Amino acid sequence: MVTRQGAQATVRPPDYPRPDAAEYDDPNIEYPSSDGEPMAESQRQYNPLTDTVAGLSEQYRGRDDVFVAGNLLVYYRMNDNETRVAPDVFVVFGASGKHLRDSWQTWREGRPPHFVMEIASPGTWERDAGDKRRIYADMGVTEYWRFDPTGECFTPRLIGETLSGGQYQRLPLESDGAGMIWSRSGLLGLDICVLPGLELRLYDPATGQWLLTPQEKETALQASESARHSAEAALRESESARQSAEAEAERLRELVRRLKGVQ
Repeated sequence: MVTRQGAQATVRPPDYPRPDAAEYDDPNIEYPSSDGEPMAESQRQYNPLTDTVAGLSEQYRGRDDVFVAGNLLVYYRMNDNETRVAPDVFVVFGASGKHLRDSWQTWREGRPPHFVMEIASPGTWERDAGDKRRIYADMGVTEYWRFDPTGECFTPRLIGETLSGGQYQRLPLESDGAGMIWSRSGLLGLDICVLPGLELRLYDPATGQWLLTPQEKETALQASESARHSAEAALRESESARQSAEAEAERLRELVRRLKGVQ
């Protein structure tokens, strides 16, 4: 269980200024939804990516103003459909609904992602730490996180940074002494944790619960469904037993009436 003293309140992300109204947004320019790059090099990247997107999507399921996506192209220059980046995971606060999008276009949405996480691989981690880091800072991404699921790219395996004065500053990293490390996202109000075995997990200190992975959620749903069936079966048995008891009681009452009639 992750505990921290003096937890900070959730940080409200800054608004992103819309482009000057005099600028012309050419409606004839198409912004492709794919860059032809693979979503992940292996399951080491794919699993934490999809688990994190699923956990955050569930966490903000009741909020229409929070948009969560994974590996979606982000275009950040108006009328330029070649300048783009595809964060592994990102979250936007103040979004205009959860409707499906082919891409995220910052000037049309009115803001960039506020939270970004990249899942490192041998082929991507240097760009994540270099070019992408500069792009996210220039774009105004408030928190930038990097996780190394291979244990081969960088140390420590989890790096969280917050934007201050246009530059990223590292967030403090904590350890439980048993192989787990974590840091807190002020934006999300969650502890981002790396468990022994390089498993990435999200923990909600407000509820004292881990955010469920899709597999855990499916297991929980199956257990809940099984418990419901068991309860329904027990209820049917109880009702059958009640009806049998009432029938037996009526049989005994009828027997007593007959005996009294004989007398």
